[in-house]
Amino acid sequence: MILPRGSDQLLLPVNPLFIWFTLLIAFAINLVPLGRHPAMPDVVALVLVFWNVHQPRRVGVGLAFLFGVMMDVHDGAILGQHALAYTLLSFFAITIHRRLRWFTVPSQAVQILPLFGAAHAVSFIVRIIFGGMLPGWELLVAPVFEALLWPPVTWLLLAPQRRAPDPDENRPL
Repeated sequence: MILPRGSDQLLLPVNPLFIWFTLLIAFAINLVPLGRHPAMPDVVALVLVFWNVHQPRRVGVGLAFLFGVMMDVHDGAILGQHALAYTLLSFFAITIHRRLRWFTVPSQAVQILPLFGAAHAVSFIVRIIFGGMLPGWELLVAPVFEALLWPPVTWLLLAPQRRAPDPDENRPL
């Protein structure tokens, strides 16, 4: 069996309840009032991209739009600002998910950095069009933090799916 280079073992199927649990926990982390720092990583966007890459048939653009509207309502932002950014982010993550799985996790982080940058740029452009304030240069740091969080998030979210090592010589898988 040919496995992608980034994966060293077969994974168990993911539980749909686990997907929803991780998305709701990411949303709850985004709800924590840590101040309005433009350099804060968007955990919902990070978890959405992870599930778009690993489970594109279960987590799609519609779910990204739903979480985007919920983030717009929470932040008091222009309705559709996060929804548009999350939708575009999910679309492009699903577009490259087959290619991305063949790379190692650090290489994946480098390749999704432009996606996170584009999502923040879309949100920034929508904010500027409707008369928002300029957030400053710290906005450029948030996609880098999200890309740096990709390896630990990947390890954490794939942990329940990893098989225990089986020393049986009669079963190669």
